[in-house]
Amino acid sequence: MPTLVLLRHGQSQWNLENRFTGWVDVALSEHGEAEAIDAGRRLLEAGLLPDLVHTSLQTRAIRTAELALASLDRSWVPVTRSWRLNERHYGGLQGLDKAETAAKHGDEQVRIWRRSYSVPPPPLDEAAAKAQLADPRYASLPPESVPLGECLADVVDRVLPWWEDSAAPILHAGKTLLVAAHGNSLRALAKHLQGIGDDEIMNLEIATGTPKVYDLDAELRVRSVRDLA
Repeated sequence: MPTLVLLRHGQSQWNLENRFTGWVDVALSEHGEAEAIDAGRRLLEAGLLPDLVHTSLQTRAIRTAELALASLDRSWVPVTRSWRLNERHYGGLQGLDKAETAAKHGDEQVRIWRRSYSVPPPPLDEAAAKAQLADPRYASLPPESVPLGECLADVVDRVLPWWEDSAAPILHAGKTLLVAAHGNSLRALAKHLQGIGDDEIMNLEIATGTPKVYDLDAELRVRSVRDLA
């Protein structure tokens, strides 16, 4: 039967500094690298050996996959990258200290920006939007596809085409697929797979460096889900 493993990247430097990250390309912290290595060890102990790996285009997810695969002695496994697995775009909040932002705008407003399903953050300003379009990772995308800020509903909309076109065929073939991505792109996937409601998804947390394993049936319905904590 097919198996899907979701792995949120290890702690990033901005996770450590309590900053909004989004599409900013921030490296793993030393602790985050250790988390990624440990995630590979847990997968090995559980006998879960990925046949293929998909990641976002962001370095913290890419590095997490590399370290986990090395820990599994499977660095040779084919890896595919997609912008659709990128973290939720935090728009004008990117780079800001979360505590300072809460002090300025109030805890409730920041909670809404962070956790609401349908309320986006303030968008990027014109200069930041122009710099983002100059990033070679996104050069092949139509400019209107590159977000200036997203709510979780927007992330669901961009992740689902990847699920249908890329992930589902792999899983229908009975393979084990490891997806190394981000807290919100993986929450979007979990929402779809588990049928989590718009309000309930606010309460779902996906821990850094902890593999979440979905055992699926032939129709890709969830038979069981567990964390390798």
